[in-house]
Amino acid sequence: MRMAPLAAALFALLSTLCASKASDKAPLNLDDYKIAFEDDFDSLSVSEWGPGTTWIAHTPWNGDFGDAKFVKPGVEFPFATKDGILSIQMRKDHEGKWRSGLIASVDRQGTGFSQKYGYFEMKAKFPAGEGVWPAFWLIGVERLNKNSTSTSEIDVVEHYGHAPHQYSSSVHVWPRSKEVKKFTATKHIPVAHGSLYSDYHLYGVSVDEDKTRFYFDRKLVWEIDTQDEHKQPMFLLVNLGLGAGWPTANAPNPSVMMVDYVRAYTRR
Repeated sequence: MRMAPLAAALFALLSTLCASKASDKAPLNLDDYKIAFEDDFDSLSVSEWGPGTTWIAHTPWNGDFGDAKFVKPGVEFPFATKDGILSIQMRKDHEGKWRSGLIASVDRQGTGFSQKYGYFEMKAKFPAGEGVWPAFWLIGVERLNKNSTSTSEIDVVEHYGHAPHQYSSSVHVWPRSKEVKKFTATKHIPVAHGSLYSDYHLYGVSVDEDKTRFYFDRKLVWEIDTQDEHKQPMFLLVNLGLGAGWPTANAPNPSVMMVDYVRAYTRR
């Protein structure tokens, strides 16, 4: 059947839009990228504050959060590696206080790995249970400058144990002066109930000058305009937290987050 010119033009436009939308949801293709940072956790290079290790065991600005204290590396706690898997364990100490672990890829001087733009990914399996709060996130290096006007944060994944059917991804700009306006956007990503505990999954974010795109198992789940404050080198953090304002009375003791790898890619 032959279409009228206007109908044909409309059909062509709709076809183009549909093709574009389908392309947006296509699996991530890393052929145009190369690995800039990789830790497969065959061993673990971590110290409390550095220097000289791949990771330090605190936020570089020395800020704890949540209801579990992030402690320095000890014998098999809170970190251990076996068969290329990093385990981060959270448990109560002899006084009944929660203790857990965090790793960051730069030290207090900003020495270590950070990168402007690219694709950042973690492969991990999370613990189940009310109150657990595993996360993989990025912070702009400007945070380490005491005169900076904002903190730039991208939460690739935050999972709250009371919601086994989803996880959250967020973009934040936290003001440190009156010159900067707060910005927060969050997307709740639905998953099969309990699937984050039964198997390893890929959590990734691509940051470029125009868009910040979030991926689950390398499939696009959300995109947002890249904030101006995020157009800077960002470093990596992985942790197993507790609470985040949610009840912790039934949190499993111990709880263990398993991480297969953390990688960062840059365009060739």
